Amino acid sequence: MSAVLRAEGLSRTFASAGGDVVAVREAELAVELGELVVIAGRSGAGKTTLLTMLGGLDRPTAGRVLVDGVDLADPKTDVAALRGSRIASIFQTAGLIPVLSAAENVEVPLRIRRTEPAERDRRVADALRDVGLEDHARQRPGELSGGQQQRVGIARALVISPGILLADEPTAQLDSETGGQIMELIARLVHDRGTAAVVATHDAAMFARADRVLELHDGVLRRREG
Repeated sequence: MSAVLRAEGLSRTFASAGGDVVAVREAELAVELGELVVIAGRSGAGKTTLLTMLGGLDRPTAGRVLVDGVDLADPKTDVAALRGSRIASIFQTAGLIPVLSAAENVEVPLRIRRTEPAERDRRVADALRDVGLEDHARQRPGELSGGQQQRVGIARALVISPGILLADEPTAQLDSETGGQIMELIARLVHDRGTAAVVATHDAAMFARADRVLELHDGVLRRREG
């Protein structure tokens, strides 16, 4: 099976007063549909930088990212359109809009895409059911627990049926029990939906749920030992 997401010689260097800082150095990565890849590494190891390049939010200093064989750095590539249809992201905090209900937060990407109302309602209901929140659709973020808010964020990411899911420390703000539930949910949804996923985390509980575990150390991406 060919990779839906591929990084080739991916590097990112930042200039600073003390000299250039290499956050990611010649990373190679290929992820197939239905595969969950975990990127391990301590805080500050460059995991977020790697994910932002994979998602087209930041341009690499060298190398390239291919989504469905399309180079994100190609001037002809509509990266915004890819992010609205093929790539979805989950962050440390759900980033929900406080005045909107859970269902209204989930439907935001569909409104941006001008999805027909009937189709929009169906997909929102399906996404909330997938994350176990069908009975909380009308509640606002302030009425939900931290774990429930993160589930809404996951539903919002998956409602567009992306081919690629990128998650940056999705359990960092949660207690260990809730974090474990969220990680199990992500793994189940990725495998059930056949989505290609890259999850950056330092939480060892996620490693057992991954198809592959890689480690980012001093900017170098490599297979994790042990």
